[in-house]
Amino acid sequence: MPENPNKQRWALTLSYDGSRFFGWQKQAGSVATVQTALEHAISLVAGEPVSVVVAGRTDTGVHATAQVVHFDTCAHRPAQAWIRGANAHLPQGIAVWYAQAVAPHFHARFDAYGRHYRYLLQSAPVRSPILVGKVGWTHLDLDITLMQQAAKFLEGKKDFSSFRASICQAKSPIKTLYSAKISGTPAFLKLDLHGSAFLHHMVRNIMGALVYVGNKKLSVEGFARLVEEKSRLKAPPTFMPDGLYLTGVDYPDEFNIIKADIPVWL
Repeated sequence: MPENPNKQRWALTLSYDGSRFFGWQKQAGSVATVQTALEHAISLVAGEPVSVVVAGRTDTGVHATAQVVHFDTCAHRPAQAWIRGANAHLPQGIAVWYAQAVAPHFHARFDAYGRHYRYLLQSAPVRSPILVGKVGWTHLDLDITLMQQAAKFLEGKKDFSSFRASICQAKSPIKTLYSAKISGTPAFLKLDLHGSAFLHHMVRNIMGALVYVGNKKLSVEGFARLVEEKSRLKAPPTFMPDGLYLTGVDYPDEFNIIKADIPVWL
């Protein structure tokens, strides 16, 4: 909450191409990250240093269509000034879609009760050069029906240790997945996950295991056991980040956070 009564809290909804940056989080030196670029742009508009708080940090190569951040500032600007001003100073690969003044107690991370991720996967003998960096790829033939059956075992409140990176800093591996759905065709499919929160590399690890199911390297029953065993040591490798997108964040209605639509092509 802003301590200075002259400060106002703003929320931004933005999208970015993760292949252009070394993840979300600001790093030492001149490493190109989304946070560094966004804070620089907003600070120029505000005329003062600005720090942002993000709904969910993303790794190198991971994209976002509807990331949400908040920041506090003494600078008084209309919403369009924040949008146009920030975009004028942002590098290619990042765009602010919406800006809105929010309650001083709104918190982009802690008030989020749900997050949406989508993974796009191409299955073909040759990887499309046009889709590199935007879509995951496997040369393996996939049985989408088996993958759909396996995905159902992810839904509910569970211990997701089997899909947790060793460097994950989450206090608990127990999360709730409200839904896990696979759609599309074996040649080009979508994995949609909606959950309370996600562990480090959780979606990519789930995708890697589902690819094994689709190629019959792992049975549906074996996938179910993998979930119950709660052991990363028995799980397939982490899948590439290319096809992963943060597509939305859920907040209580009281904050009236504007939701961005998922682009048609996605």
